[in-house]
Amino acid sequence: MTYPRMARFRDAASLRSHLASLPAPLPLDDMALSAAEGSPLATPIELGGRTVGNRFAIHPMEGWDASQRGEPTDILLRRWQSFGASGAKLIWGGEAVAVVPEGRANPRQLVAPACGRDGFARLLAAAKDAHREAYGTTDDLLVALQLTHSGRFSQPTPAGRASRIAFHHPVLDARHGVDPADEGCVLSDAEVDSLIDRYVEAARDAAAAGFDMVDIKSCHGYLINEFLAARRRPGRYGGDLAGRSRLLLSIIDRIREACPGLLIGLRLSLFDTIPWRHVGEAGEPWPLEGAVPYDAGFGVDEQNPLTMDLAEPIELLTMLRERGVAAVNLSAGCPYATPHLLRPAYFPPSDGYPPPEDPLVGVWRQLDAARQARTAVPGLPLVGSGYTYLQEFLPHVAQAAVRDGWIDIVGIGRMVLSYPTFPADVLAGATLRRGGICRTFSDCTTAPRNGLRSGCYPLDAFYKRLEPEASTMKAIKQGAG
Repeated sequence: MTYPRMARFRDAASLRSHLASLPAPLPLDDMALSAAEGSPLATPIELGGRTVGNRFAIHPMEGWDASQRGEPTDILLRRWQSFGASGAKLIWGGEAVAVVPEGRANPRQLVAPACGRDGFARLLAAAKDAHREAYGTTDDLLVALQLTHSGRFSQPTPAGRASRIAFHHPVLDARHGVDPADEGCVLSDAEVDSLIDRYVEAARDAAAAGFDMVDIKSCHGYLINEFLAARRRPGRYGGDLAGRSRLLLSIIDRIREACPGLLIGLRLSLFDTIPWRHVGEAGEPWPLEGAVPYDAGFGVDEQNPLTMDLAEPIELLTMLRERGVAAVNLSAGCPYATPHLLRPAYFPPSDGYPPPEDPLVGVWRQLDAARQARTAVPGLPLVGSGYTYLQEFLPHVAQAAVRDGWIDIVGIGRMVLSYPTFPADVLAGATLRRGGICRTFSDCTTAPRNGLRSGCYPLDAFYKRLEPEASTMKAIKQGAG
């Protein structure tokens, strides 16, 4: 099934007419306002006592271009310079940094022990120097560093995945080559206790390097997100929500104790569903036979795992507010199991499946879930995801969402790879550069899945000229087509 591309909509009225035919009542303004015209996106906000100068955030990326040891490289620092020059006043995580080498999602991901304080300082300087050069000051800029462990999706060497898991998943084990009889890949409680220490050590180095905040990555099926779904796991770190959230909350408490001046946030997958798969010419959910009640997800209806149930995520957000977490960045799904939930796109990644719905429905699903969370947990600043697919109409929806209380801050990821100064141009009231707007080609996902450097190959001139990666990407796409 095909859906109309966003570039075909002439104006907000034509988009609104199409939305009326979908179960997707997105907030949508007719005109995108500049800062001078009173855009809600230009309004400052307080996070943990710090002033953030506007309502744009840059989502953390998962790069594939660090050194083999996991240190920053020039091409990686180029991306951080783009984050700083973007005009967004919240750089949320910037880059996913593995707290242990074996927890990398790919062999060229940043690693906390290898980076150390000096490496972290280089990342921060790249962003802050670029921001200062473009906007004169960094007084209202807040920069965070994302700390992660990739769990069952760990691939620290080119040899393939080296999964460390919270529990044996009834679907993902088979889907991703984990032997359900292998108990050696299941982290013991003692290993979990030790891992908490590694998060604390990385946070200490981030604080010493000058970062304002650390993000404890709790999304997309990676380790901490998996623990939130670990109903099947016995012991202290599984079972009920108190047990399943113990790892995350312990990390937060320990970091606060060790680094009292460091803000703490987290990126959280607010909901999930049963994994999907590519069958023939379509994407479809994994067969439900034997999977209901579904006891291996978070934020999902156990009796109908194709739909969300936000009761537990809202309970967790309430706990996070009570612990003084500065903000939560909301996402959804898993890039390996449910990419259409995480990144609504017209063009799927090479190892994905055709979109099973108009991607605008997926955008609305994320925005509406965030709206429900914000209503249920007032006083906890929330960053929203899912906006990039809106393309030219991103500002029209984003400003309406902030003004109407759907979300506090609008996060963008893929868009800033293709159009680094998108936030600045929106707030300046400049005519958007159509040649830079992300069209969700998914190359930024396809490239690292195939061992290539992370970036926008179709629209960024730097990556268009990068060889042999550019030629390899072309061949991959031709083969997939």
